Amino acid sequence: MATADLTSGTISYQRKQTSASWLSQLFLLTRRNLVNIFRTPEALIPPIAISVFFLVIYQSTLGTAAGFIPGLSGKGYLGFILPLSIVSSSLAGAGIAAQNLVKDLENGYFDKLLLTPISRTAVVLGPILAGSLVLGLQALIVVGVGLLLGLDPATGLPGLLAVVGLSVLLGTGFAGFTVSAALGTGSAAATQSAGFLFFPLTFLTASFVPLELLGGWLKTAAMFNPITYVLGGMRSLMLTGWETSELWPAVAACLLLAVAMYGLAAYALRVRTRRK
Repeated sequence: MATADLTSGTISYQRKQTSASWLSQLFLLTRRNLVNIFRTPEALIPPIAISVFFLVIYQSTLGTAAGFIPGLSGKGYLGFILPLSIVSSSLAGAGIAAQNLVKDLENGYFDKLLLTPISRTAVVLGPILAGSLVLGLQALIVVGVGLLLGLDPATGLPGLLAVVGLSVLLGTGFAGFTVSAALGTGSAAATQSAGFLFFPLTFLTASFVPLELLGGWLKTAAMFNPITYVLGGMRSLMLTGWETSELWPAVAACLLLAVAMYGLAAYALRVRTRRK
């Protein structure tokens, strides 16, 4: 009995040690990617500047539209359009971490990393998590600009943090796609172009008016567009409150996109290692 207990304790210890080792690897790889990203801050400025610019333009030109659009009467248009600026920022900045991965591929660091007994899952998740955290920071800045413009969210500060959290989840999917492009092509140009493949999704959705006002093929496309549900969740936090009927679909859409894009990135890594 004592031997069985000792064996059980050893197995438990080994599992904890393996888990801690994997978490340490993931932390170190994520931190390294973040450090590399912030060493080139000029790469972070354009996505934020573009999103802030369009937020100001949208508010200036369409700010009074809330009084004429059904479903927005008595609500600020700034709270309706702010999520679109956050999503646009995520799309524009999704390839930042992937570009650093391309540099690692070009200078041989990535191949040396694969020679070590490091978890392949951590290798894929490291740049993805770094990219999603950067996109969360971008969202935080856009939200700050929104507050300066007079944003008054229905859910207060917790709602704003929830919006940033949704942007991080959404950014995980976008970053996963660009990481898969980097692993699959090893090309900076191809990786940058891959980020723009998601860009049309911001127009095939309820970008400037509620979903109910769309019609025809555009409404059909919006119903299958995951960004539609993310925008709906963010807008409910800004305009109405904690509506679970809007928030759960938003979280589910982000998670499904993140899992699918992680799978694509893992497959791209597997294909790349088979070439060696």
